[in-house]
Amino acid sequence: MKIEGSLQLIIGPMFSGKSTELIRRIHRYQHAKLDCLVVKYLFDTRHSEEMLSTHDKVFVEAMPVQALAEVRPFLKEYDVIGIDEGQFYPDLVEFCQEAANLGKVVVVAALDATFERKAFDNVIELIPTAEKVIKLNAICSSCGQDAAFTRRLVADKTLEVRTATTTSTTFL
Repeated sequence: MKIEGSLQLIIGPMFSGKSTELIRRIHRYQHAKLDCLVVKYLFDTRHSEEMLSTHDKVFVEAMPVQALAEVRPFLKEYDVIGIDEGQFYPDLVEFCQEAANLGKVVVVAALDATFERKAFDNVIELIPTAEKVIKLNAICSSCGQDAAFTRRLVADKTLEVRTATTTSTTFL
């Protein structure tokens, strides 16, 4: 089956369901008999080193990489490329444009901003070239309102990955 290349961008704060939506879309493409590759950030080892996992413990096989250049040799083998934690890849923009131009469907799930509401430039730069942009909200664990931003509840200002649990919020 011949498909057209495209870029889909799923953005939002932590705990908004970005990885869940990425996996949902990958499952739909797999159901359509398309060959899919899911890529996860090498240092995201929360539940598994070789599986992408949602906070609800839904798993899908994923290739752990530090840079998307590591995926280039495999591009010809796949119709759809799913990228989780897109904000961590410095080569995100170039890779997504190259893959879409080669006829691949590229689905990126990423934070759009830090806890200080500073944009992840590589993610924001994808918006003008994306065929679809989905902005998700989380739910505030304190008041129950929609949460469009990640909020850090500790004084530490470093940008680092901390593990998540179902009872606490993960911050970057």
